[in-house]
Amino acid sequence: MTTAREIMHPGVQCVDEDANLVEAARMMRDLDVGSLPICGKDDRLHGIITDRDIVIRAVAAGLDLAATRVGEFGCHVHWVNASDSLAQVLRTMEDNQIRRVPVIDEHRLVGMVSEADLARHLPEHELASFVERVYA
Repeated sequence: MTTAREIMHPGVQCVDEDANLVEAARMMRDLDVGSLPICGKDDRLHGIITDRDIVIRAVAAGLDLAATRVGEFGCHVHWVNASDSLAQVLRTMEDNQIRRVPVIDEHRLVGMVSEADLARHLPEHELASFVERVYA
């Protein structure tokens, strides 16, 4: 059985919930990612912020990016356990129509599974089915 730990991208970096949106955007640029997990002082996952959140919910709304805290965007987050099967990872992503999912082990963030990770581990027909369900 293939697990989330086996396919995830390890070494994921969190943005602090007290960081501002400019800091988050720079971090995304520097890491070449489109989303960041949001972590609190308790070193726990509090949410995810995406580049789309910054553009659509902040820039388009005319928010002051330097004064707006990342924690304001930390809504409900879906995640999987490191020991979850690849089938469970797919189900979580498909059911919630998300393209990346944090991986948790003993209440700590240990990685992320993205579409690129799935592309490396799924047969073409399963990947096509995933894309159809997530983008439907």
